[in-house]
Amino acid sequence: MSVPYDTAAYEQPESPESPQEHLERLLGRALNSFELPDETIGRLDCALAHDSSLHSAHHSAGLHRETYRHTWLLADGSALTLWELVHNTVLGRETQHEVYVDEEELRTATARLPLPPDTPEFELPVLVQLSPIPEPRHTYESDDSADHARRLLRRAENADRPDAETAALLETAFAHQITQAFGRPFRAGRAAVCFSLYEHAFLLCDGAEVSLWEVEHTATPDGRHMCEVYASEDAARDAMERRAARVF
Repeated sequence: MSVPYDTAAYEQPESPESPQEHLERLLGRALNSFELPDETIGRLDCALAHDSSLHSAHHSAGLHRETYRHTWLLADGSALTLWELVHNTVLGRETQHEVYVDEEELRTATARLPLPPDTPEFELPVLVQLSPIPEPRHTYESDDSADHARRLLRRAENADRPDAETAALLETAFAHQITQAFGRPFRAGRAAVCFSLYEHAFLLCDGAEVSLWEVEHTATPDGRHMCEVYASEDAARDAMERRAARVF
Protein backbone atom coordinates (compact mmCIF):
# COMPACT_ATOMS: atom_id res chain seq x y z
CA MET A 1 0.00 0.00 0.00
CA SER A 2 1.52 3.27 -1.04
CA VAL A 3 0.98 6.67 0.52
CA PRO A 4 -0.01 9.49 -1.84
CA TYR A 5 1.87 12.74 -1.53
CA ASP A 6 1.23 16.21 -2.85
CA THR A 7 4.58 16.36 -4.63
CA ALA A 8 4.11 19.96 -5.72
CA ALA A 9 3.70 21.17 -2.13
CA TYR A 10 6.60 19.12 -0.80
CA GLU A 11 9.07 19.42 -3.65
CA GLN A 12 12.36 20.49 -2.18
CA PRO A 13 13.88 23.73 -3.47
CA GLU A 14 17.18 23.64 -5.36
CA SER A 15 19.05 25.00 -2.35
CA PRO A 16 18.40 24.19 1.33
CA GLU A 17 15.68 26.28 2.90
CA SER A 18 16.35 28.47 5.88
CA PRO A 19 14.05 27.93 8.88
CA GLN A 20 12.22 31.15 7.99
CA GLU A 21 11.76 30.13 4.34
CA HIS A 22 10.36 26.79 5.44
CA LEU A 23 7.89 28.55 7.75
CA GLU A 24 6.85 30.93 4.98
CA ARG A 25 6.17 28.03 2.62
CA LEU A 26 4.16 26.19 5.28
CA LEU A 27 2.01 29.21 6.11
CA GLY A 28 1.58 30.06 2.45
CA ARG A 29 -0.15 26.77 1.65
CA ALA A 30 -2.21 26.47 4.88
CA LEU A 31 -5.83 27.62 4.63
CA ASN A 32 -6.01 28.56 8.31
CA SER A 33 -2.60 30.14 8.87
CA PHE A 34 -4.29 33.39 9.89
CA GLU A 35 -5.58 31.62 13.01
CA LEU A 36 -2.10 30.99 14.43
CA PRO A 37 -1.19 33.20 17.41
CA ASP A 38 1.09 36.13 16.58
CA GLU A 39 3.27 35.16 19.54
CA THR A 40 3.94 31.74 18.01
CA ILE A 41 4.92 33.19 14.64
CA GLY A 42 7.06 35.84 16.32
CA ARG A 43 9.09 33.23 18.21
CA LEU A 44 10.01 31.62 14.89
CA ASP A 45 11.50 34.79 13.40
CA CYS A 46 15.00 33.86 14.48
CA ALA A 47 14.81 30.05 14.51
CA LEU A 48 18.19 28.35 14.05
CA ALA A 49 17.19 25.10 12.33
CA HIS A 50 14.16 23.07 11.35
CA ASP A 51 13.13 19.46 10.85
CA SER A 52 10.03 17.94 9.23
CA SER A 53 8.66 14.40 9.40
CA LEU A 54 5.63 12.49 8.21
CA HIS A 55 3.74 11.62 11.39
CA SER A 56 0.92 9.45 9.99
CA ALA A 57 -0.87 8.68 6.73
CA HIS A 58 -4.19 7.16 5.66
CA HIS A 59 -5.72 6.57 2.26
CA SER A 60 -8.80 4.75 1.05
CA ALA A 61 -10.71 4.71 -2.26
CA GLY A 62 -8.84 7.70 -3.64
CA LEU A 63 -9.18 9.81 -0.51
CA HIS A 64 -6.16 10.53 1.65
CA ARG A 65 -5.00 12.21 4.83
CA GLU A 66 -1.47 12.85 6.08
CA THR A 67 -0.16 14.64 9.13
CA TYR A 68 3.27 16.24 9.32
CA ARG A 69 5.29 17.45 12.25
CA HIS A 70 7.40 20.60 11.68
CA THR A 71 9.84 21.48 14.45
CA TRP A 72 12.11 24.52 14.78
CA LEU A 73 15.06 24.97 17.13
CA LEU A 74 14.96 28.42 18.73
CA ALA A 75 17.83 30.61 19.86
CA ASP A 76 17.12 29.97 23.55
CA GLY A 77 17.57 26.22 23.05
CA SER A 78 13.87 25.35 23.14
CA ALA A 79 11.90 23.75 20.32
CA LEU A 80 8.58 24.79 18.80
CA THR A 81 6.37 22.40 16.81
CA LEU A 82 3.57 23.03 14.32
CA TRP A 83 1.32 20.23 13.05
CA GLU A 84 0.18 20.14 9.43
CA LEU A 85 -2.89 18.30 8.20
CA VAL A 86 -2.97 17.50 4.45
CA HIS A 87 -6.11 15.96 2.96
CA ASN A 88 -8.63 15.63 0.16
CA THR A 89 -12.14 14.72 1.27
CA VAL A 90 -13.81 14.54 -2.15
CA LEU A 91 -12.49 12.70 -5.19
CA GLY A 92 -10.94 15.10 -7.65
CA ARG A 93 -10.85 17.99 -5.20
CA GLU A 94 -7.59 19.85 -4.76
CA THR A 95 -5.52 18.82 -1.74
CA GLN A 96 -5.95 21.14 1.23
CA HIS A 97 -3.48 22.07 3.96
CA GLU A 98 -4.15 23.15 7.54
CA VAL A 99 -1.73 23.97 10.34
CA TYR A 100 -2.17 23.72 14.12
CA VAL A 101 -0.17 24.68 17.19
CA ASP A 102 -0.66 21.49 19.19
CA GLU A 103 -1.43 17.84 18.60
CA GLU A 104 -4.81 18.02 20.35
CA GLU A 105 -6.01 20.62 17.82
CA LEU A 106 -4.72 18.35 15.07
CA ARG A 107 -6.72 15.38 16.38
CA THR A 108 -9.87 17.50 16.59
CA ALA A 109 -9.42 18.64 12.99
CA THR A 110 -8.71 15.10 11.83
CA ALA A 111 -11.85 13.74 13.49
CA ARG A 112 -14.13 16.01 11.46
CA LEU A 113 -12.87 14.72 8.11
CA PRO A 114 -15.24 12.33 6.27
CA LEU A 115 -12.71 9.52 6.39
CA PRO A 116 -12.67 6.35 8.50
CA PRO A 117 -11.27 6.88 12.02
CA ASP A 118 -7.67 6.03 12.69
CA THR A 119 -7.30 2.29 13.20
CA PRO A 120 -4.26 0.00 13.12
CA GLU A 121 -5.33 -1.63 9.84
CA PHE A 122 -5.71 1.68 8.03
CA GLU A 123 -3.13 3.94 9.69
CA LEU A 124 0.40 3.82 8.37
CA PRO A 125 2.65 5.52 10.92
CA VAL A 126 5.85 6.60 9.25
CA LEU A 127 8.66 8.60 10.80
CA VAL A 128 11.00 10.27 8.37
CA GLN A 129 14.15 11.65 9.95
CA LEU A 130 15.59 14.56 8.00
CA SER A 131 18.60 16.54 9.05
CA PRO A 132 19.22 16.38 12.81
CA ILE A 133 18.68 19.55 14.82
CA PRO A 134 21.99 20.61 16.37
CA GLU A 135 22.22 21.20 20.06
CA PRO A 136 22.92 24.86 20.80
CA ARG A 137 26.36 25.54 22.27
CA HIS A 138 25.27 28.68 24.10
CA THR A 139 22.32 30.36 25.76
CA TYR A 140 22.07 33.66 23.96
CA GLU A 141 20.61 37.00 24.97
CA SER A 142 19.54 39.68 22.53
CA ASP A 143 21.18 42.93 23.68
CA ASP A 144 22.55 45.12 20.86
CA SER A 145 24.95 42.35 19.92
CA ALA A 146 26.27 43.92 16.72
CA ASP A 147 27.37 46.97 18.68
CA HIS A 148 28.99 44.73 21.29
CA ALA A 149 31.04 43.08 18.53
CA ARG A 150 32.12 46.49 17.17
CA ARG A 151 33.24 47.70 20.60
CA LEU A 152 35.13 44.45 21.28
CA LEU A 153 37.08 44.68 18.02
CA ARG A 154 37.71 48.39 18.51
CA ARG A 155 39.47 47.91 21.83
CA ALA A 156 41.64 45.02 20.59
CA GLU A 157 45.30 46.10 20.44
CA ASN A 158 46.84 43.09 18.69
CA ALA A 159 47.83 43.48 15.03
CA ASP A 160 46.48 40.02 14.14
CA ARG A 161 42.96 40.70 15.41
CA PRO A 162 40.01 39.45 13.26
CA ASP A 163 39.81 41.16 9.89
CA ALA A 164 37.23 43.45 8.29
CA GLU A 165 35.40 40.47 6.78
CA THR A 166 34.70 39.09 10.26
CA ALA A 167 33.63 42.52 11.47
CA ALA A 168 31.19 42.82 8.56
CA LEU A 169 29.79 39.35 9.30
CA LEU A 170 29.16 40.30 12.93
CA GLU A 171 27.06 43.27 11.80
CA THR A 172 24.25 40.70 11.43
CA ALA A 173 24.55 39.44 15.04
CA PHE A 174 21.32 39.71 17.01
CA ALA A 175 22.26 37.85 20.21
CA HIS A 176 25.42 36.99 22.12
CA GLN A 177 26.83 35.37 25.24
CA ILE A 178 30.06 36.03 27.12
CA THR A 179 31.67 33.21 29.11
CA GLN A 180 35.00 32.89 30.86
CA ALA A 181 36.96 30.07 29.25
CA PHE A 182 39.08 27.58 31.13
CA GLY A 183 41.54 25.09 29.66
CA ARG A 184 45.15 24.12 29.67
CA PRO A 185 47.24 26.08 32.22
CA PHE A 186 49.61 28.86 31.26
CA ARG A 187 52.57 30.44 33.01
CA ALA A 188 52.66 33.90 34.56
CA GLY A 189 56.13 35.20 35.40
CA ARG A 190 55.26 37.29 38.41
CA ALA A 191 52.35 37.37 40.81
CA ALA A 192 51.26 40.84 39.74
CA VAL A 193 50.64 39.69 36.14
CA CYS A 194 47.22 38.24 35.39
CA PHE A 195 45.53 36.72 32.38
CA SER A 196 41.86 36.15 31.62
CA LEU A 197 40.30 34.47 28.57
CA TYR A 198 36.70 35.09 27.47
CA GLU A 199 34.62 33.67 24.67
CA HIS A 200 32.23 36.14 23.03
CA ALA A 201 29.77 33.95 21.13
CA PHE A 202 27.50 35.66 18.60
CA LEU A 203 24.33 34.32 16.98
CA LEU A 204 23.72 35.57 13.45
CA CYS A 205 20.36 36.01 11.76
CA ASP A 206 21.02 33.06 9.43
CA GLY A 207 21.50 30.76 12.44
CA ALA A 208 25.30 30.67 12.25
CA GLU A 209 27.41 30.99 15.40
CA VAL A 210 30.65 32.97 15.45
CA SER A 211 32.98 33.29 18.43
CA LEU A 212 35.67 35.83 19.22
CA TRP A 213 38.22 35.05 21.93
CA GLU A 214 39.32 37.91 24.15
CA VAL A 215 42.56 37.84 26.15
CA GLU A 216 42.83 40.39 28.95
CA HIS A 217 46.19 40.68 30.64
CA THR A 218 48.66 42.98 32.36
CA ALA A 219 51.79 41.48 30.76
CA THR A 220 52.85 44.91 29.48
CA PRO A 221 56.03 46.87 30.19
CA ASP A 222 54.24 49.30 32.49
CA GLY A 223 51.78 46.76 33.89
CA ARG A 224 48.78 48.39 32.27
CA HIS A 225 45.71 46.43 31.27
CA MET A 226 45.67 45.23 27.63
CA CYS A 227 42.98 43.61 25.46
CA GLU A 228 43.66 41.29 22.53
CA VAL A 229 41.05 39.55 20.38
CA TYR A 230 41.48 36.41 18.26
CA ALA A 231 39.31 34.42 15.88
CA SER A 232 39.99 31.06 17.55
CA GLU A 233 40.61 29.69 21.03
CA ASP A 234 43.91 28.12 19.98
CA ALA A 235 45.22 31.45 18.69
CA ALA A 236 44.16 33.18 21.91
CA ARG A 237 45.83 30.59 24.14
CA ASP A 238 49.01 30.66 22.05
CA ALA A 239 49.11 34.43 22.52
CA MET A 240 48.71 33.99 26.27
CA GLU A 241 51.58 31.50 26.32
CA ARG A 242 53.84 33.90 24.39
CA ARG A 243 53.02 36.83 26.65
CA ALA A 244 53.57 34.79 29.80
CA ALA A 245 56.90 33.45 28.52
CA ARG A 246 58.21 36.97 27.96
CA VAL A 247 57.31 38.01 31.48
CA PHE A 248 58.89 34.90 32.96
